[in-house]
Amino acid sequence: MTTAADPLEQKANEFRESFNQVRDEIGTVIVGQQNIIEDVLIALFAGGNCLLEGVPGLGKTLLVKTLSEILDLRFSRIQFTPDLMPADIIGTNMVLEDDSGKKFFEFQKGPIFGQIVLADEINRATPKTQSALLEAMQEKSVTAAGTIYQLEQPFLVLATQNPLEMDGTYPLPEAQLDRFLFKILVEYPSREELSTVLERTVDVREHQPRKLMDGPEIEKWKALVREVVVAPHVKDFGVRVILATHPGGEYAVDQTNRYVRYGSSPRGAQAITLAAKIRALLDGRYNVSFSDIKKAAHPVLRHRLILNFEGEAEGVTPDSIIDEILAKTPTTLEG
Repeated sequence: MTTAADPLEQKANEFRESFNQVRDEIGTVIVGQQNIIEDVLIALFAGGNCLLEGVPGLGKTLLVKTLSEILDLRFSRIQFTPDLMPADIIGTNMVLEDDSGKKFFEFQKGPIFGQIVLADEINRATPKTQSALLEAMQEKSVTAAGTIYQLEQPFLVLATQNPLEMDGTYPLPEAQLDRFLFKILVEYPSREELSTVLERTVDVREHQPRKLMDGPEIEKWKALVREVVVAPHVKDFGVRVILATHPGGEYAVDQTNRYVRYGSSPRGAQAITLAAKIRALLDGRYNVSFSDIKKAAHPVLRHRLILNFEGEAEGVTPDSIIDEILAKTPTTLEG
């Protein structure tokens, strides 16, 4: 006997199968880093942007390039340097001349008009240049000389950055950090993973990934994500997790009050809910659980917690604060 839920379950199964195919194909090039690959794909299907942080040489750029080869989308790369200007990103009006000798302006589009945009070493450019991405990342449009240009969907900025302790880096403006759905920390590979890297890159010919998904299919799955149900008590738990990042607030934990200058904006609540919906689909469910919210909390919130001077001086990490928030925020409130 069939039920009304069968079509939804079938869609969830199809999504999970497609997700796993893309993840496994990336894994033929990228060794290990399964959680990182999964988070990047969650950002893709949630319609958000992603910031990958790690020291040079850990495969951040290779991951983005591999994803662009698997998805049938236009790829563009912006190499951020201290002398990069906003016009180098969004484009500029050029003076051209027609056959009759009459001059006219024509907008020459910059690399931001790709669909997968790699912002490589984004924190090596000045804040003025970084801010050229703000409109594109939030409104999915670019304004130049009074004209608004809509960006082709799906559109995704995947940015890499080096740790701030390294020479020649600038901190990203808070407004730009907030436009990233996730901040993902890329760690060093293990002994076994490093051996596999050598086998794939030094001993044998590198694997060429296959095209597996195009823009319309991605948009279809993004629409499916929006349909996943979030029960009121689960949604309230997510809201209280966000409110627990606000110092002095009703739900703030001890470390929040002591070490946090600014907590998460409402974008954090939107991001944690969308990511949790995808987590539910990947677990074969069409409704969000408390564990889905918890799994999404770290990549969603770690860049949205701005530490105060005491937190910076004592070397407190946002992840440790998030750990306390998840440990001390009850899933349900009595009464």
